[in-house]
Amino acid sequence: MFKLKDHKTDAKTELIAGITTFFTMVYIVVVNPVILADAGVPFEQVFTATIIAAVIGTLWMGLFANYPIAIAPGMGLNAYFSYSVVGGQQGITYETAFAAVFVAGILFVILSLTPFREKLIEAIPENLKHGITAGIGLFIAFIGLRLTGIITAHPTNLVALGDLHAPNTILTLVGLAITLVLMVAGFNGALFFGMIITGIIAFFTNQLSFDQGFLSFPSLPDGMIIGNPITAFSDVISHSLYAVVFSFILVTIFDTTGTMIGVANQANLMKGNNLPRAREALLSDSIATAVGAMFGTSPTTAFIESSSGVAAGGRTGLTSVTVAILFLLSAFFGPLVSAVSGLSAITSPALIIVGSLMMGSISKIRWDELDEAFPAFLIILSMPLTSSIATGIALGFISYPLLKIVKGKWREVHPLLYLFAILFFFQLAFLPH
Repeated sequence: MFKLKDHKTDAKTELIAGITTFFTMVYIVVVNPVILADAGVPFEQVFTATIIAAVIGTLWMGLFANYPIAIAPGMGLNAYFSYSVVGGQQGITYETAFAAVFVAGILFVILSLTPFREKLIEAIPENLKHGITAGIGLFIAFIGLRLTGIITAHPTNLVALGDLHAPNTILTLVGLAITLVLMVAGFNGALFFGMIITGIIAFFTNQLSFDQGFLSFPSLPDGMIIGNPITAFSDVISHSLYAVVFSFILVTIFDTTGTMIGVANQANLMKGNNLPRAREALLSDSIATAVGAMFGTSPTTAFIESSSGVAAGGRTGLTSVTVAILFLLSAFFGPLVSAVSGLSAITSPALIIVGSLMMGSISKIRWDELDEAFPAFLIILSMPLTSSIATGIALGFISYPLLKIVKGKWREVHPLLYLFAILFFFQLAFLPH
């Protein structure tokens, strides 16, 4: 089913890759409820809805697309939901906002059933694809450094070196050193075992504790928030939430598309300029977005942390199925998941190392051609600095056709790039983000 031999992998490698991906992204089941709680959504509701959306999207990805890419509610989109849609608009309740997410998900499914999103992947120039991969690598490494305090905020220069004497920072550096040694020594599953060893050290140095126990039972205090699709569409129309729906669709399309291209490039799954089984893969996040909204969570996206599983050897959907099963189990181990995901030093070394591996795509960019190189550079630079994959892609998509026009090479640009350059300019200039 997963064609393990064709992908030169085995079940053990795929399972370890799935566990690695899960531990690097499981923080979302805690962080997402915290952010959506600011919009008034009950914590338990979002916790369970986050797991439901992650399980459905990731299972679809694994079973139908056979890719080692995990799906879950996206960071950034949840903040936009809480602070711009609910918090920033008078009279918009979280139930109404979920209606907008649901409508965006349904429209997203329709788009994914057409050749549109596949054509979009084919339309993205090679240099921009390499820029997306490298940009995601830099972004994911920056996340790892920031979460652990190695890099911290600075009032003048925005970022600066953190406190290297802090226990969490020391543990991160120790975990990073252990994992690098295992990788350089060619140890199979180095990223996963690096996390395990770091976790053991954390436990014996009293940085990791399980005071709240291990088990809990999931609940949905509000039940199904979107029970009637017709009501959801009427809510969007009556509150004129068209710009909100458009923003959800545009950002999600490029968050997921960019991540899929980056991870597929890293795993050597791209066939020339094409992503095989693209339609099946792209349906995963659109279906998960619609279902997630019904239970109470913001839009889903492909997770850049999937690259950690690819670095651990994941090449097929068995990695994704493993992630989905672990998410399902996590619904019953809320306190345990909260304790482990709350200590960034356990997972951040993997993110930093994976980021370095993905940066290899920079060597494939044609740096001697400024009209090709500068848009890729903008993508690489802006992804970590804006904390948004979609914004990085937007700036690349806007600058690429402009430079080609100036160079007299406008015919080399796919018509879809012109369309999205206009849409991105409109979104960045006139819509909240």
